[in-house]
Amino acid sequence: MPDANIRIPEEARDRLAAIASGEGLSLRAYLARLAETLLTPQERAERAEKARAALAEWNGYAPTATEQRELDSELDRRLSKVTGR
Repeated sequence: MPDANIRIPEEARDRLAAIASGEGLSLRAYLARLAETLLTPQERAERAEKARAALAEWNGYAPTATEQRELDSELDRRLSKVTGR
């Protein structure tokens, strides 16, 4: 597999290199492993849809779009209260 060059700030590179070293890996190996463990936005959406379907099948939970917006707003309100934002 050919290598690719990615430009990032030195501070970010140094931090990632220190993390990789702490795990006994080269920066190259650490980034390759990291890429394999993270989900793309499409993969996250697919996984979320499967989870919603499983929840609906299990207990019938299926909020409408309006209910979902209200739940999201309530969660945002609670998070902002906790974080002070």
